[in-house]
Amino acid sequence: MALVELRNLHKTFGSVTAAADVTLDIESGEFITLLGPSGSGKTTVLRMIAGFETPDSGSIHLSGADITQMPPFDRDVNTVFQDYALFPHMTAQENVEYGLRTRKVPKLQRAAQAREAIASVKLAHAADRLPHQLSGGQRQRIALARALVLRPKVLLLDEPLGALDRQLREEMQVELKTIQREAGITFIFVTHDQDEAMRMSDRIVIFNEGRVEQVGTPEQVYERPATRFVAGFLGAANILDGEAARKVLGRPATVSIRPERMRLQPSTYTASGGETAVAATVREAAFVGANTVYVVDTDDGVRLSISRTNTQSPGQDQRFVAGDRVLAVWQQSHLAEIPA
Repeated sequence: MALVELRNLHKTFGSVTAAADVTLDIESGEFITLLGPSGSGKTTVLRMIAGFETPDSGSIHLSGADITQMPPFDRDVNTVFQDYALFPHMTAQENVEYGLRTRKVPKLQRAAQAREAIASVKLAHAADRLPHQLSGGQRQRIALARALVLRPKVLLLDEPLGALDRQLREEMQVELKTIQREAGITFIFVTHDQDEAMRMSDRIVIFNEGRVEQVGTPEQVYERPATRFVAGFLGAANILDGEAARKVLGRPATVSIRPERMRLQPSTYTASGGETAVAATVREAAFVGANTVYVVDTDDGVRLSISRTNTQSPGQDQRFVAGDRVLAVWQQSHLAEIPA
């Protein structure tokens, strides 16, 4: 039995369908991310698990118990928000103790538990500071400690890193995953950031227009997208169908191939077994630090994007420029067939 079971959840707001027949099992100790563009339904599903929204139909079970109609404060879950929601007049220690105090935990016991939670997020030295004396990343970690100290079965995180700058956000991604692994608590994380989801998750649930498009490990959803939406949303992809597929592949199909799975070779290159090579002309070459991104037009008029990692010392990589005649080459096994 899964720790969290969602069955046929449906939720509308007026004429807008926010969740449509959402069914999902979440295992104990799992870091699972609900990923999708704005308005795709991921936050609505999180809020239904938390109890802040009630589904129009369907059910939510936690450890086998039906919690669909249960009020938020009676559910063994806790939520961390993007705005932290810390009490400005309380120290970090007092903020973390607050939930324990409402549960009538004795003073010495709650102080010890709060100190332990604060230490787990590496902020023991800042326990006596007020929120305005903490950096954004520190406030986020205190909010996390406040949620963890209650030892919920499930921790819900609603875009918790959205307000941080890029460097701090990347640092917090590593810390969050480490904290989750050490605490052993199930994390349900909501984000619209594909890289963030790929970096942190055991599994990713991809939402679009209120529906679940695909569920899988980061590698599964990236390498084998189940729908055209997933292929296009999760990273860059060349999607070939209809006439484009016939021209490039010689057969009707709908396929996806990632730009980094392709490479450019001089027009004199001879393809080996298992490779496809298509004659093309370089339209654009862009150096973007770790990679060079090429846009090429095949002789049949199909445009492809190809990304190459810059592995050599400056000036030693083989480079192509606009106007060069080339071959776009890939292993046939790197094509992902997308169901029609």
